[in-house]
Amino acid sequence: MVLREKKQGHLTPEERAAGRLGDDWDHVAFAAQTAFVVSVVCGPRTLRQTRDLLGDFKRRTDGVLPRLITSDELSNYETVILETYGDRTPRVRHGDRGRFPNPTLTAPPDLLYALLHKHRKNGRVVKIDTRIVFGTQGALDLALADSPVSTHVNTAFIERYNGTDRHRNSRKVRKTYAFSKDWDRHEEATWLSVVGYNYCWTPRTRGQRGPNGWQPATPAMLQGTTDRKWSADDFLRYQMVPRK
Repeated sequence: MVLREKKQGHLTPEERAAGRLGDDWDHVAFAAQTAFVVSVVCGPRTLRQTRDLLGDFKRRTDGVLPRLITSDELSNYETVILETYGDRTPRVRHGDRGRFPNPTLTAPPDLLYALLHKHRKNGRVVKIDTRIVFGTQGALDLALADSPVSTHVNTAFIERYNGTDRHRNSRKVRKTYAFSKDWDRHEEATWLSVVGYNYCWTPRTRGQRGPNGWQPATPAMLQGTTDRKWSADDFLRYQMVPRK
C-alpha cells in the first residue's frame, strides 16, 4: 500500500467522492515458481480493481486455469475468481415478464483456491490458518506435493516481491516524503519497476541449468518469455507494442 497525495483518513468528503487520492494498493498476480510478475493493477481495494487484475491475468495466460491460487483473506478474491473461472449455467425465466436471471456460477472441479487467515496480537502475527475456498484437501495436498517451491499454503513469495519493489521504487517506501502525488506517474513508475524486475534482475533464489551448470536467470527467462538477461540499454530501447 502507498499513498496518493495524502492519507486516506485526511481526505475531505469532496476528495473521497472525486477519487484518485488517499490510499493506493498494488494488486499483483505473481507466479511463485518463476518469481514472474504476470499482472499489476494499481488502485483502491475494490471489486473493480480485483476484476481488472484477474481479467488481465486470464488474458495474459490464455485462459489456462492455474494449478493453485493462494491469497490473503480479502473477500473480493473469492467473488472474482469464481466470476473469472467459474462455469456458467443458464437459468430459465419463469413467465413472460422481467429480466432474464443471471446464470448460476459454479466452481469447476479443477479450480483450487486457498487463502490465509492471519491472527494478530499487538500488531504481530501469532498464528496462521489455511482455508480452502474452492477445491478439496486432497487436491491441495497433491498440488503442494508437486510444487518445486513450497510445501504449504503461503503468501511469502508475493510479500517478498512487495518488499523488493519498495526498495526499487522510492514512491512506495514507508514513512517518507517520496510518496506519489500523481496517479498516472505512480502507475508508470510501478510498471517501470515491474519490467526491470522481470527482465533485468536475477533473483538469488532462482536459476536454471545450462551447459556450464547452474546459472542465474531472470524471472522472464524462467517464464520462457526471453532467452537472456536484458541490459539497461535493452530495456530502454525496446519498442513496446500498444495494447489493442
